[in-house]
Amino acid sequence: MARVRVLSEEARLPGRTETEAALTLAQRMPRLVLEARRVAASLSHGIHGRRRAGVGESFWQFRPFVAGEAAQRIDWRRSGRDDRLYVREREWETAQTIWFWIDRSASMGYVSDLAQASKSERAVVLGLALADCFVESGERAGMLGLMPPRATRRIAEVMAETMVADRSSLEEDLPPQAPIAPLHEAILISDFLSPVRDISAAVEAISSRGARGHLVMIVDPVEETFPFQGQAMLHDLEDGISLRIGDAVSWGRAYKERIAQHRGELEDLARRRGWSMTIHRTDRPASEAALRIMTLVTASRGANPGGR
Repeated sequence: MARVRVLSEEARLPGRTETEAALTLAQRMPRLVLEARRVAASLSHGIHGRRRAGVGESFWQFRPFVAGEAAQRIDWRRSGRDDRLYVREREWETAQTIWFWIDRSASMGYVSDLAQASKSERAVVLGLALADCFVESGERAGMLGLMPPRATRRIAEVMAETMVADRSSLEEDLPPQAPIAPLHEAILISDFLSPVRDISAAVEAISSRGARGHLVMIVDPVEETFPFQGQAMLHDLEDGISLRIGDAVSWGRAYKERIAQHRGELEDLARRRGWSMTIHRTDRPASEAALRIMTLVTASRGANPGGR
């Protein structure tokens, strides 16, 4: 039978060592940042090449002037250094910002011996890896309710430091109900075990101005299979209540039906809002979920490059 444990509040911070005083970020959370960097490096090819010329404010490149183009487009300063005429192209700008929300509430501290990592650790690694990839491709990354959008190459360290400094979100199992701009996207990473009506309220608030988003459900393999027999004691990690059951096999069947119903309702919610939903088990590599999310974001941009 699989053994399970629950991480403490301290362990749900994205970095922990024997002391928190006078330690640099690199000392406080090296493992998760390095793991996120590793995942990001293995996936970087998935979004390279998304930057292109078009309407925008950022300089992209110079290219030779083509007969028939408007003369106003010629960059005379650059052309003066050569015998050819050049045009200054600007980068095509679509949705510039990816907003992240990473659940670190009590239920995310759950981990069994069948998993590669706790749900909380996997959520942090996924969030940091995705942020690193998107910033590398020219996007900005922000954290809902915690950090404004940034485009620094140290985005993984900056986000990690923000999470380490913020303890209040350890009690929050739902994202802030704050709308984001139409050309922005949200990536919400959680086990999503809250009532669907509460999750729906948060999703609808975030997307109320037309923004798209992605739900990433993190699950431990034991939560999928419920491999228990005989008597068992179940604990609600959020509310602190317990339930003793006499026949775990029979109870497990009802549990699986309820989980299937809950996920079906979440999938309907995502579909209604034009969002995606990904289920990621912690016994699988983090790169699998990261690649899927990157593919979904890239596909949504390619389907409507000019906006929503």
